Amino acid sequence: MDSNTHAEARLGRVTTVAGRSGFVARGVVYALVGVLALRIAFGAGGEDADRQGALHQVAARPFGTALLWVLAAGFVGMALWRAATAVFGEAGRKKAGSRVLSAGRAVFYAFVAWGTAAYAAGSGGGSDSDSASKDWTATALGRPGGRWLVGAAGLVLAGVGAAIAVRALQRRFLRKLDTASMHPRARTAVTATGVSGNVARGVVYAAAGAFVVVAAVRFDPGQARGMDDTLRSFSDSAAGPWLLVAVAAGLVLYGVFSFASARWRRF
Repeated sequence: MDSNTHAEARLGRVTTVAGRSGFVARGVVYALVGVLALRIAFGAGGEDADRQGALHQVAARPFGTALLWVLAAGFVGMALWRAATAVFGEAGRKKAGSRVLSAGRAVFYAFVAWGTAAYAAGSGGGSDSDSASKDWTATALGRPGGRWLVGAAGLVLAGVGAAIAVRALQRRFLRKLDTASMHPRARTAVTATGVSGNVARGVVYAAAGAFVVVAAVRFDPGQARGMDDTLRSFSDSAAGPWLLVAVAAGLVLYGVFSFASARWRRF
């Protein structure tokens, strides 16, 4: 094995470990958000059902600060792995579109890692999702052409959510997993969590995008909603709190699917 091949193999091992740690961190946060949303649905909790609320739950546990730093390290790992896939491609996918998407995800997880580290350091890690959404919308609406910008952003977010849900129903996520090494029961369980979890996540994204579009149409940043307010809005639907229960349970399952991805994802 020449030096270049040896270096590539070492880089592959490092990015694999980084990616696995990132999926675990993502799973923890989504599972906690889902649990918080379930508590809201049953009237048993007032904590925000978003990333900030999840981090608060972690911080309140024994050794919470240490656990927050572990989560931050996991998100750094995810950012590094996504950055590597942007440069080298992921599991044989070398198309430019896939690399650009990976680059965007690397930037996103870098911000998530920074926010988690800031929370662990005691600086709060930024505002909650609802305040951040309203602040961004207000800033964008105040710029020339802001209404069109906000409307376009809302449509993109809603479209992303719809695409996530459709791809989940098509079970396309299985292409990224090493299903051959799974026991049949494990594959059935992973498929169920992947479909349910990704559909729930897609529904949340689509609904949040719809609220952004409404904010643009009404020229009212107060109409924009982050994850917490979006989830709470489900309890006001015709289905009552049961729609929120279904979506919240789906988010918990998405957390479980993330843990499965840490184990069986093809890196």
